Amino acid sequence: MKSLSEKVLSGEARSVARAITLIENGGSGAAELMREVYPKTGNATVIGITGPPGAGKSSLVDKLALFYKDLGEKVGIVCIDPSSPFSGGAILGDRIRMATLGLDKNVFIRSMATRGNLGGLSRATVDAVAILDAAGYHKVIVETVGVGQDEVEIVKTADVSVVVLVPGMGDDIQAIKAGIMEIGDVFVINKADREGVLRTQKELEALLNLAHRPDMWNPPIVKTIATESKGVEDLSTAIVSYLDFQKTSEGTGERRRSIARWRLTELLQERLLADLLGRNGTREKLDELAAEIAEKKIDPYSAVEEILQKPAH
Repeated sequence: MKSLSEKVLSGEARSVARAITLIENGGSGAAELMREVYPKTGNATVIGITGPPGAGKSSLVDKLALFYKDLGEKVGIVCIDPSSPFSGGAILGDRIRMATLGLDKNVFIRSMATRGNLGGLSRATVDAVAILDAAGYHKVIVETVGVGQDEVEIVKTADVSVVVLVPGMGDDIQAIKAGIMEIGDVFVINKADREGVLRTQKELEALLNLAHRPDMWNPPIVKTIATESKGVEDLSTAIVSYLDFQKTSEGTGERRRSIARWRLTELLQERLLADLLGRNGTREKLDELAAEIAEKKIDPYSAVEEILQKPAH
């Protein structure tokens, strides 16, 4: 494990990939690896990019990564598919679209999926970001598919959260405001060559006026046409302006503390559940009780009590 962590810290791409696979699968040695790596984190800028499907996030990530690469920075990209890595959709698209970008030695692209393993995708993703950070990547871009709870949690752990929307969404903006409005530090209206841009901008501004941010930051709205690389530099400027604001804001320390608390809770939940299911007979008991719940012989709450009260020996 020592040699793997040393190779990761030296920035060797193959070792970075192996390390991410290790933490994603929760293999033995994952915790030890993170212990070695963690003290070296904190140098990268982590950019979370989220928004509804079809907003053109992948193209935007591609162009933003290219922009940073051309500035001479090392860029890590983590694309999150909350389902299967073979579900097609954005992940295979990312691979094809980013194929030329991925061949560059200063760009590292990784797709991650839940694969139904114990513990959330979120914890593995945050650890993957930490590995890229420790490996010397200057910018780490996390792209999430969709706007579900897991995605919102992951984006919360980024230094800056970018929410991508497209013109003509109308009702969708209303629908997503609950989860997304609080986490957006920068808003992007992509595909800005479509009609309805102004209306979308006005709706967004109206919603942002209603949203109260404790740090008093006023999120900028950037218009982009990712496919033509238009507005990408404006987006990078908006990201920098928020990062500069953070340095002077009192809310930054609180944000870091809440992220640390969240990570701790995630790990704790995962560890406790693994310990509980690891006891002799617990998995069998689980199957037994699940069958009883399905037949309505017992309710789920009583079943949980039964598992917790009677430690199987």
